[in-house]
Amino acid sequence: MAIRLAREDDEFAETHEINVTPFIDVILVLLIIFMIAAPLATVDVAVDLPSSNVEPQQRPDKPVFLTVKADLSLTLGETAVSRDQLAAALAAATNNNHDERIFLRADRTVNYGEVMEIMNALRAAGYLKVALVSLEQREAK
Repeated sequence: MAIRLAREDDEFAETHEINVTPFIDVILVLLIIFMIAAPLATVDVAVDLPSSNVEPQQRPDKPVFLTVKADLSLTLGETAVSRDQLAAALAAATNNNHDERIFLRADRTVNYGEVMEIMNALRAAGYLKVALVSLEQREAK
């Protein structure tokens, strides 16, 4: 876009145009800098982490097991419990002690979302100490 502000008899005629060449040069230089700097910002550092030699913690005398079966039904100890009655059943099983650890077991076929819903129900009931139970895998020597 050009504007001519001079008359025919003027000696100096000015045309006002934006020179975009330096702008493009700066943008290309910035692009190259970011292309080089981006991979350097996400460098993975190889670390050989030590193994833990912590003794397994003692299991409580009467642990409270909450089991989620494959059909998504809940069992507290040996008793079947509905989701609506979960808070009352937990209060009865723990003598209303919200600091007691709840051991949560779930069938392998239960999806992650369902397990999280049960954990949210435990949190809503006031039980924040939840231990996930799994089978111990032993390596063949």
